[in-house]
Amino acid sequence: MDWQVLTRELSLYLESQVRVGFLGSGVGLSLVLGFGVAYACYYLNSIAKKPQLVASNDRFCRFLEEYCPVVTETYYPTIWCWEGRVQTLLRPFITSRPQVQYRNELIKTADGGQISLDWFDNNDSSYYPDASTRPTVLLLPGLTGTSKESYILHMIHQSETLGYRCVVFNNRGIAGEELLTPRTYCAANTEDLEAVIHYVHSLHPSAPFMAAGVSMGGMLLLNYLGKAGRDTPLMAAAIFSAGWNVFESVESLEKPLNWLLFNYYLTTCLQSSISRHRQMLEKLFDMDLVMKARTVREFDKQFTSVMFGYRSIDDYYEDASPCRKLKSVGIPVLCLNSVDDVFSPAHVSEKRRRTKANVEENH
Repeated sequence: MDWQVLTRELSLYLESQVRVGFLGSGVGLSLVLGFGVAYACYYLNSIAKKPQLVASNDRFCRFLEEYCPVVTETYYPTIWCWEGRVQTLLRPFITSRPQVQYRNELIKTADGGQISLDWFDNNDSSYYPDASTRPTVLLLPGLTGTSKESYILHMIHQSETLGYRCVVFNNRGIAGEELLTPRTYCAANTEDLEAVIHYVHSLHPSAPFMAAGVSMGGMLLLNYLGKAGRDTPLMAAAIFSAGWNVFESVESLEKPLNWLLFNYYLTTCLQSSISRHRQMLEKLFDMDLVMKARTVREFDKQFTSVMFGYRSIDDYYEDASPCRKLKSVGIPVLCLNSVDDVFSPAHVSEKRRRTKANVEENH
């Protein structure tokens, strides 16, 4: 997109739409044109950028450039809504929600709990009519997300057009199922994810198997891959908007504006996700204290870190940070992050480039 062409088209449009006559002169049109040109120049020079592609080796980089050319193309955010926080706030109100018909399955865990899986079998796939070899994509939603999130529905819709089968991993206790043991989930403990991965693979051992995680789901997936190395049935993975260093993510969320817009809301979502299981959880936790938390850090200190046996909140956050495990990842992984993501500050992305074991696209 050439900025001169854009500004010329903008001028022609305004000339046809804006009435010349502000205070009896062409001042109004001049002001509007000047603002429009200035905004277009700022957008094209400072906002629209090519992704910064970092790869662990040239072979993987060439593969992405050939089969995923979008990583080399200029990214043009929505021209009237390009700021990351505004996009996050508006998304629930303006996004579409594709219709997806799930098949739910509850699987048992070694400790007596249960995990809810939502399957989209795609039995009408013309590309892969044989279910035994139909590619399978495991999807991991964000912090308190489920299979009903709009971004998950869109991912399934895109996978459907490719002929893939999808299965959504809902963390314990948040998708409507009962909590059978006093245990939920966290970004560091990968036991439930490991169980789900091996269970799904056992059902379709001949099918290509991939995974994609969003936000905390991406952190959990990266932590699993860092622990598993090459010993995983997954062939490849994609990570979207992961928080690479939890200390930095929480610090960013505790800035006054971010606390007001995101932190307090996320904390209430976490509290809501466990409140209906109060009878089960209050056997081990002071639920009144947990429900008084006003930040994600306070919630994790009183609940998450205690549940999973960490000596302190710092120990939990260190173990939950995927940046510490990247060198151990043994399969191809594509990671996408926005440089203005409040959950993963840009300077953290700069630091992790030095130890990259996978690939990410920053825009």
